[in-house]
Amino acid sequence: MNKSAKTDSLVVGGLLLLSAVPLVAGALRIVELLGGAEITSENARFFAAPIPVTIHMVSALLFCILGAFQFSAHLRRTRPGWHRAGGRIALPMGFSTALSGLWMTQFYPWVGYDGLALYVIRLLVGTAMALSLVLALSAIGKRNIPSHLTWMTRAYALGIGAGTQVFTHIPWFVFPDMQGELARTLSMAAGWAINIGVAQWAIVRMTYYPPKATCGRF
Repeated sequence: MNKSAKTDSLVVGGLLLLSAVPLVAGALRIVELLGGAEITSENARFFAAPIPVTIHMVSALLFCILGAFQFSAHLRRTRPGWHRAGGRIALPMGFSTALSGLWMTQFYPWVGYDGLALYVIRLLVGTAMALSLVLALSAIGKRNIPSHLTWMTRAYALGIGAGTQVFTHIPWFVFPDMQGELARTLSMAAGWAINIGVAQWAIVRMTYYPPKATCGRF
C-alpha cells in the first residue's frame, strides 16, 4: 500500500470512527421507537412525532458513511464511477439530514438544558449545512471541482458534528456540577466549531496541494 492509499485509509477510517457513536445512538433511538419503549420526558417528543427523527437518523447514517468514502482521493482517481454514484446518494441524504434537523429544532419542544442560544446555533448550523450542499451541487454542475470539494467538506464537517460532540461533552459527564444551559450550549457549539476549524484547515491544504485528478459529474 502506497503513502496516498495509507493516508486515504486513515482519513476514511477516522471519519467512520467519529461517526460510530452517534450513529449507534441513532440506531438505538429508532429501535426504541419501533419497539414501543417507555415514554419519558426525554423521548416523549420523538414518540409524538417519530417521522422527522427517523428521517434524520437514517439520512445521517447514509450521509456520514458514504460521505467518509467521498473524501478518498485514491477512490476518486481509481473508481470515479463509484465516487459519482456515492455522491448521488450522499448529497440528497445530506439535504435530508439538514432539513429534518431544522424541522426538529423548530418544532420539537426543548428538553433538559437546551435554551435559546442553542436553538439559534442549531438553526444556523442546519442552514449553513444546507447552503453548503446547494453550493456544492452548483459547483459540480459547472465542473468546478475545487469549489465542489470545498463546500462538500464544510457540509460534511457540520453533518458529522454529533461525533465530535461526544468528546466535547466529556467534561459535562465527568463534572456533573457544571451541568447547565451555558455548559450544554458550549459543549454542543464546540463540536461544530472544531469540525469547521478542521475542515478549513483541510481546505487550505487542498488549495495548496490540489487533487491530481477530478471526480467528474454527479
